[in-house]
Amino acid sequence: MTRQDGDRDEIIGNFKEAVNMTAGKLEKWLETEESKKVGQSKDGGESVGHASGRRIVDLLRTKKGDFDDDDIAHMRKVTGYVHRHLKQRPKGDVTDTPWRYSLMNWGHDPL
Repeated sequence: MTRQDGDRDEIIGNFKEAVNMTAGKLEKWLETEESKKVGQSKDGGESVGHASGRRIVDLLRTKKGDFDDDDIAHMRKVTGYVHRHLKQRPKGDVTDTPWRYSLMNWGHDPL
């Protein structure tokens, strides 16, 4: 195993820890109005997080051996986003908050 393979394995492992929603659950979530109302978007189109969520669904359904460099890069991006966003948790009940909805678009349900 090369250093690069080890890095890939670590990135994939971190991604699987950060993304705690199944492909089916995330796909269903992305169809909701709540999922479409949060996140940053250009020109009022699909938000970055929502687009990422669709990509995450694909990644969750891809065999480990079939990941390409772009997939690995996206996994790293997802893990970084989830970890940064978790540190910004608002006080109180987060059940129906944009903070939670945004995280869920990235495949992580904090509840």
